[in-house]
Amino acid sequence: MEIRIKKDPRAEFVTVYADSPLTIEELVSREQDKPEYTVLAAKKNNTVVPLTQIIDRDCSIEYLDMRNQAANLIYQNSVIMIYLRACRDVLGDMVIDVRNSISKGLFTVAERILDDNEIEAIESRMRELIAEDIPFVLEEVSGKEAAERFAANNEPEKLELISRHTERVRFYSLDGYTGFFYGMMVPSTGYIEHFELKKYRDGIVVRFPHPKNPSVIPEYVEEYKMHDTFIEATKWQDILGVQFVSDLNRKIETGEYRDLIQLSEALHEKKIAQIADMITEQKKRIILIAGPSSSGKTTFARRLCVQLRVNGLHPLYLGTDDYFVERKDAPLDEYGEKDFESLASVDVELFNSNMNDLLEGREVDLPEFDFITGCKVFGKRITRLKEGEPVVIEGIHALNDDLTPYIDADEKFKIYISPFTQLNIDRHNRIPTTDARMLRRMARDFQYRGYSAQDTIRQWPKVRAGEDRNIFPFSNCADVLFNSVHVYELSVLKKYVWPLLWQIKPDEPEYCEAVRLIKFLSYFRSIEDDSVIVNNSILREFIGGSIFVD
Repeated sequence: MEIRIKKDPRAEFVTVYADSPLTIEELVSREQDKPEYTVLAAKKNNTVVPLTQIIDRDCSIEYLDMRNQAANLIYQNSVIMIYLRACRDVLGDMVIDVRNSISKGLFTVAERILDDNEIEAIESRMRELIAEDIPFVLEEVSGKEAAERFAANNEPEKLELISRHTERVRFYSLDGYTGFFYGMMVPSTGYIEHFELKKYRDGIVVRFPHPKNPSVIPEYVEEYKMHDTFIEATKWQDILGVQFVSDLNRKIETGEYRDLIQLSEALHEKKIAQIADMITEQKKRIILIAGPSSSGKTTFARRLCVQLRVNGLHPLYLGTDDYFVERKDAPLDEYGEKDFESLASVDVELFNSNMNDLLEGREVDLPEFDFITGCKVFGKRITRLKEGEPVVIEGIHALNDDLTPYIDADEKFKIYISPFTQLNIDRHNRIPTTDARMLRRMARDFQYRGYSAQDTIRQWPKVRAGEDRNIFPFSNCADVLFNSVHVYELSVLKKYVWPLLWQIKPDEPEYCEAVRLIKFLSYFRSIEDDSVIVNNSILREFIGGSIFVD
């Protein structure tokens, strides 16, 4: 039996031979030169599979560790199942909710606030379970049997969700504790090398390594403003009557989704108006807006300008892209390619000079960057601000003080925008917000840029790496965080991206990621008629029909 093995994404395939069937886990254990990081899963013929998968014929195998998105999620699933099992052992049948991502971990809450001794006992029990190297056992049952289990366990959100799935449902068990997870697990608890529990406000953050450094728990950074945004999002979900995917599906079936869309848009508008009021009351003049890819920065900035006008102001809107250095002078990245995401690609001196001149009431010749010639063009936007009027600036480096070193700090108001929360599948299965942003980008790339879903998936790791360098480190610097998510949006985006994902072929590198996205989108009912979505909605920036985006 010929097996082609790729041990690292940067390496070539090598060929080995086996004379009898074996699992991928056994194959890894035979390696004389062990992989740099623990292998958590694998691609078998370009499909992500658990290490327990049996090899019984010629195939290609690619090892996956924490640096891979799919393997990273498998690690998270496994940690959370160990955590839930430990919580049951320590707390009994207390309900535990896995809420959202924060501080390089997952924020969880119990029915009541836990004390330090209880948290210490849970972590201790987790380490005992890991030391025992207990296997995660996969069991597939019929939809009917799954429904009976959920009913018996008083899990209505899972019962309602799974009632639409007639195929077999996957359960994992850990030494008598059984749970439903839509993702995979590592073979056994011993694979979990690094984790920690951190008490935070009324809950616990379950923390684990970041893909950039799979062997280390990252330094803890308290993201208190982000947590406040999550509390606000929970209040929004209560107002909307949608906590899980099953709640959204029900509203789509009954036609209540139209009212849901209008209410969600109204919450956005009210929040934007509140931010405009803060800016007006504080007499801020340099409004800086940043956020990761597909957050809706352009639409938000335009809507903020409208609300500032309601307050009697006349804001000037501009983007930092017009301040790119000449293309020939752009810095290079580690691959020798032009790095347009680096702050060094921005003409910081000219930007600061222009902004200060505007603040002083002087006439300014604002540049426009010609992306065809790669040069700034002058003479098209000669303008002057009236006394007290603000400038609304949108760009990836907007929150980085190195962009505005010569502007008085008292003039600045910083806004960080992102779809911070996403509708969870159920109490224990969350959807990463990065997936929601990628689907937004996928829809927009196809509609406006002529890119396929395959192109978007291929580019996404590079996009994420740029965000980790240039955007996420500055989120805590913001005066205000704006959550641009709509709880209904994945049901709208599904209509646009579903056929694109299915076009990716099994032999293409992006296939396994497409399969993962298709799998979680299958839990959502599609909103086919999205005409009720207003033309100034952030979502319109991605699906078309926006009055702010050409």
